[in-house]
Amino acid sequence: MIKIVYDIKVYREVLRDIIQADDVVVELGCHVGNSTRIISKLNKDGKIFALDNSPEAVKPMESLEKENPNLEFTKADVRLHETLEAVAEKIREVGRCDLLSVDLGGGYHPDTVFKVFFIWSSTLKPKNTIIRNRGLLDFVHSSSTDEVIKSREGWLESSGNDGIPPRLKEFKLWSSKIN
Repeated sequence: MIKIVYDIKVYREVLRDIIQADDVVVELGCHVGNSTRIISKLNKDGKIFALDNSPEAVKPMESLEKENPNLEFTKADVRLHETLEAVAEKIREVGRCDLLSVDLGGGYHPDTVFKVFFIWSSTLKPKNTIIRNRGLLDFVHSSSTDEVIKSREGWLESSGNDGIPPRLKEFKLWSSKIN
């Protein structure tokens, strides 16, 4: 299942609805950890890999990390290959990704948010994904199609492993060596 939302309250409600106690969650764009706190309370027996590149995220997330042994925070740019590669290795060790949570900028840059979702989900193959982005939500509700291509998981399995191109100009080092 892939859910796209914009309102932060709806986003957190969806988190509450889908997270199980033993889930492995990858949270891209955790910021200061308000949603991470909800996730950590819901999956006491699971694992959370939370990432954010903003300097203001560091202290609150390190504090939250000390309170939650199932949380691992990384200050990193999720657009970089080495960031994805490091998380992909951790997911390989754990054996699964139950939820990919993408909250990068909320209403801005739907193209970047979609690329990050597509490449991360193609690599991690999550059971569920939730994306918080106004532009993507507007696009979904403003468009129509005459064809039906539908994936049932939290990634676009209809695209197979095509989501990991050898290079995207605006993303510095994406490559297919992660799979």
